[in-house]
Amino acid sequence: MDARDWSLLGLLSLLWSGSFIFNGLALKELPPLTLVLLRIVLAAAILLPVLRLRGLGFPKGIAGWRPFFAVALFNNVVPFCLIVIGQTFITSGLASVLNATTPLFTILVMALAGEERLSARRTAGLVVGLVGVVILRGGASLDGYGVLFGLGASLSYGVAALLVRRHLAHSPPLATATFQLTASSVMMLVISSVVDQPWRLQMPGLQTWLAVISLAALSTAFAYIVFFQVLRRSGATNVTLVTLLIPLTTIFLGSLVLGESISLREIYGALVIGSALLVIDGRIFNVIRFSPRPS
Repeated sequence: MDARDWSLLGLLSLLWSGSFIFNGLALKELPPLTLVLLRIVLAAAILLPVLRLRGLGFPKGIAGWRPFFAVALFNNVVPFCLIVIGQTFITSGLASVLNATTPLFTILVMALAGEERLSARRTAGLVVGLVGVVILRGGASLDGYGVLFGLGASLSYGVAALLVRRHLAHSPPLATATFQLTASSVMMLVISSVVDQPWRLQMPGLQTWLAVISLAALSTAFAYIVFFQVLRRSGATNVTLVTLLIPLTTIFLGSLVLGESISLREIYGALVIGSALLVIDGRIFNVIRFSPRPS
């Protein structure tokens, strides 16, 4: 990875970290499901013209749309809803730390589905990650619900990764993102209409609208474009490094923008989960192995 790759990775971290901050701002006036609906619909509206400019066609018939609806359910609808509901119990920083467990759940889901072998290093990483989660969960009372919602979102992302591998491996990344957001918009429109009845809600203020638009445009639509750029330039392994950066950026932004504080327990848990991701990634061992010995 060169300097541009690291810059793009840092930008992606900032964009995805921003989603937790924008959620925190918008949740002051909007119910969770309506917020998710607005995020998805606006992001889809932004990406659809980009898709047309790239000359990519739409899926044909029910059979063509079915895999996108399946991925949309586990990659957008379920995790987005769980994250924003969880943020009504916990801080944005803690929510981002829990989101960093996504690679752990992805490895577990892939292993259970027979897609990938659970090597000794990955098993060790999963155990270390579980210890980090236990530290985060220990001593929690009300925020225990937020922790469970956050972990549920990470598990959902793991299932989505399995579905993408099995059914959408050859779909252009931009098409996958746009079509899953379109499918998510349909599902969230139904869910939000039944639960929140958004037409009955009081019109939110300017700050909330700015947060929603930023959430959709920056942390969803633009973030997908940057993600695909990093994926193309650096590969899938390198792009997962963003999971190490997001909690750090979110905790800093949460303190700066939302005035949030983070406890020592959350710091210890974040460090342990970060260590688990480094173990799973494996490159840290190569660095140690080839470090020059002092003469």
